[in-house]
Amino acid sequence: MGRGKLRIYLGAAPGVGKTYAMLAEAHRRIERGTDCVVAFVEHHGRSRTEVLLHGLEQVPRRELVHRGAVFTELDLDAVLARAPRVALVDELAHTNVPGARNAKRWQDVEELLAAGIDVVSTVNIQHLESLGDVVESITGVRQQETVPDEMVRRADQIELVDMSPQALRRRMAHGNIYQPDKVDAALSNYFRPGNLTALRELALLWVADRADEYLQQYRSEHRVSKIWGSRERIVVGLTGGPEGRTLIRRAARLAEKGAGGEVLAVYIARSDGLTSASPKELAVQRPLVEDLGGTFHHVLGDDIPAALLDFARGVNATQIVLGSSRRKAWQYVFGPGVGATVARESGPDLDVHIVTHEEVAKGRGLPVARGARLGRSRLLWGWLAGLGGPVLLTLLLNSVHLGLANDVLLYLALTVAAALLGGLYPALASAAVGSLLLNWFFTPPVNRITIADPKNMLALAIFVGVALSVASVVDVAARRTHQAARLRAESEILSFLAGDVLRGGISLETLLERVRETFAMESAVLLERESDVAPWTCAGRAGAGAPVERPEDADVDMPVGDHMALALTGRVLPAEDRRVLAAFAAQAAVVLDRRRLRAEADRARALAEGNRIRTALLAAVSHDLRTPLAGIKAAVSSLRADDVAWSEEDRAELLEGIEDGADRLDHLVGNLLDMSRLQTGTVTPLIREIDVDEVVPMALGGVPEASVQLDIPETLPMVAVDAGLLERAMANLVENAVKYSPAGRTVLVAGSALADRVEVRVVDRGPGVPDDAKERIFEPFQRYGDAPRGAGVGLGLAVARGFAEAMGGTLNAEDTPGGGLTMVLTLRAAGSPHGASAPTTLHSATAERQAARC
Repeated sequence: MGRGKLRIYLGAAPGVGKTYAMLAEAHRRIERGTDCVVAFVEHHGRSRTEVLLHGLEQVPRRELVHRGAVFTELDLDAVLARAPRVALVDELAHTNVPGARNAKRWQDVEELLAAGIDVVSTVNIQHLESLGDVVESITGVRQQETVPDEMVRRADQIELVDMSPQALRRRMAHGNIYQPDKVDAALSNYFRPGNLTALRELALLWVADRADEYLQQYRSEHRVSKIWGSRERIVVGLTGGPEGRTLIRRAARLAEKGAGGEVLAVYIARSDGLTSASPKELAVQRPLVEDLGGTFHHVLGDDIPAALLDFARGVNATQIVLGSSRRKAWQYVFGPGVGATVARESGPDLDVHIVTHEEVAKGRGLPVARGARLGRSRLLWGWLAGLGGPVLLTLLLNSVHLGLANDVLLYLALTVAAALLGGLYPALASAAVGSLLLNWFFTPPVNRITIADPKNMLALAIFVGVALSVASVVDVAARRTHQAARLRAESEILSFLAGDVLRGGISLETLLERVRETFAMESAVLLERESDVAPWTCAGRAGAGAPVERPEDADVDMPVGDHMALALTGRVLPAEDRRVLAAFAAQAAVVLDRRRLRAEADRARALAEGNRIRTALLAAVSHDLRTPLAGIKAAVSSLRADDVAWSEEDRAELLEGIEDGADRLDHLVGNLLDMSRLQTGTVTPLIREIDVDEVVPMALGGVPEASVQLDIPETLPMVAVDAGLLERAMANLVENAVKYSPAGRTVLVAGSALADRVEVRVVDRGPGVPDDAKERIFEPFQRYGDAPRGAGVGLGLAVARGFAEAMGGTLNAEDTPGGGLTMVLTLRAAGSPHGASAPTTLHSATAERQAARC
């Protein structure tokens, strides 16, 4: 059985109707006779969505117990055993409850697809991993649940469920998304018109880029060369001259006028001669293109107009922007120029813009390009001068008698002209024809092959020798010019390649795409194997076409070491191009090694972090559990004392103290173990809606009763936190504040509300902390000032900040007015769209975070 197909309904925000559209699709498939079941769908109390669940077979969910509560999750084994044709799995980015087979729901979906089951799922644009920073800059909140972009990109179908911000806000106001008591907070925070508009634009652009990938793949597979104007793509032809910056900005303005416009700047390095490209100008123009949202491309081509048009058609461009020629008027005798040629051959589907600039008609900074074959026009003129020139000169000299010496000089000048124009062979032809004509018409005896005077024979010999020498010099100069041009073109390409690799910002796939683009190939594949007898495997691929499994199957293969090769398909490259290809292949191997070293470094970093957490956990045991252990030991020692007769009330009180200490000990161990799992990514905090005034008093058990003053208003909004983590964080903060407070001065614990946040401040009147040490006190094993070793190992504040950040909050230190230190713990209010909003009987990934997604 083959792999199943994945269909995803993508939305810009919660409530646009992704789940509704998915269930409607399920009913349509069932009507067509498809075996379709509901593996996991949440209706979130929305009546219209709940109605669509009627008539659909639902696979029973799996119940999991976590921290004393029961949660329901997708039962992967039950769905695999049922083996339907299509399974509906809601909320692709969901985090599973600890105890499930996989940590993420998209991993469950991967198993279903691998089993040959088609899956229909939903996801919001803010849950795509690559857009985390962008979404955070828009909404102010970092999404904790994400799904890899590649998982969504590999979907067989992606359908955008779109809704205008105004319509979505109306749905929210009518109570169709959240409960009525949460509507006002949601409309004033997450569901603001600006937020929704920005998220909608993100979704539209992402889907447009995905559609463009499908289009490019289709055009490549079907070899479609005709331009399809599906979106405005503007190619800017750069020469390396100073006018390039003007052209780039003009193209960017043109792109802004069209929806989804894209700018592609291309510099074509001529391999057949010197060019007027300025490396300094190209170095300036490349970042300018990227800053304006475009891309820079470097292509090798002998015929600049043809290469430019091939590139434009290859990327399905709709417009080309070129600058007016910098050539002077007399230089047009050599041809119409690149701009005129491109405009003439562009065809009806490709518009060409000729942009004026300050460098028009000022000439080129370097000599005009010369070719290895000197060009067709020069060869033609060279042969005409070499063969026709002596005949015309003979006719002229027959009517004007100048003497043999002058005749020889004129024929020699004609031979030099033929050499300068056409190179070696036209000059040899001119020397041969000229010597014969001189001998026949002007050397006594005339009209005969023989030469009577030996001096005339010497003159003819010198003439032939000088002609051959001049022709040889011109030919050598032409070859040297070609070599210099070739080396310059190669150095330009390699300099850009080396710059990208050294900056570390280029991926293997991007590098292979540049190889394919530079040499105009169909595909480029980096193959490797472990040994000489092992099969080849693909390390990276770019382009379309049939996949290459062995280097021998490719049109061009370039070995890289003993067990790696770069394989290209499309055409056979000339030998002179293989030197540049070898450099590309070597750099591809470097990029691959760098990627693997980075992965190894990440794994090593994870191991080091795990070791640090384990070390911190051991230290935390010493730091946080000393008080309850001391209390239990004191109570037990008192009960075992033989010299004291305890009353029943005293005995009961001591036993109660032992029981309380054991309970607290158990509670602390559980919290510390949860923190260690949290830091290693194996557990998610259980986010619930709670009142701050219910948790804070429970955190004061380890300090004297009169040492803390509480000011927690009952009107504070509920917060979305893990009660256990909040209690432990507050206990550490209060204990630290009491420790450094002067005798007789109480610690103030005050709460206040600010927008969609709740702040809890722990204020002491101790010595305070300098500004440069306010961050260091949150590092593990840091004890400020002269605190004795018995005061702890310096882990309390680090644990408190770790718990705060795990719950989506922050913990910072500020100066107390009048002296002292204030710890500010900021928590998310439950009424905000990023806090908890669902019933507390569900896990945080299926309940408290439902307010931020469907």
